[in-house]
Amino acid sequence: MSAVRIERTGPDSAARMADVHAVCFQRFWSAGEIAAMMQMPTTLGLVARSGDATVGMALYRIAADEAELLTIGVVPERRGQGVGEQILWRGEHEAAARGARRMFLEVSTLNTAAKSLYLGHGYVQIGCRRGYYGDGSDALVLEKTLASDGQGSGSKLITPLSE
Repeated sequence: MSAVRIERTGPDSAARMADVHAVCFQRFWSAGEIAAMMQMPTTLGLVARSGDATVGMALYRIAADEAELLTIGVVPERRGQGVGEQILWRGEHEAAARGARRMFLEVSTLNTAAKSLYLGHGYVQIGCRRGYYGDGSDALVLEKTLASDGQGSGSKLITPLSE
């Protein structure tokens, strides 16, 4: 299995990103939707590449001192291999380099793998949106304080998520 590279990307990668999104989510974003988001100067697009294949993707919005992870996905055959962690880590660093001091995201209470990833990276729950997703599941609102080097500035103590 070849190594994974995390690369910044633009609207020209929207189709590849949409392909990854489609295998990761029931309600996926089209290439047109992704390209439109990536036209905005506040959007950061990242792809994980293994050889010629796109195996993961993420979109972030960065404005002033705040950033939001809009979506992140890894193709099923590459899950559990650290690809999502690499994409998340790179996004945090890119956001911090652009002046963001806090990162926000939403995750379904049913997505145990993603919750574990975010908790392992120092995110803490700051809210809950009841019935947010199409399947009726709640969205946990998570936040992480970023230091100037992109790492969390808080302690390594992890606050458990409420279900």
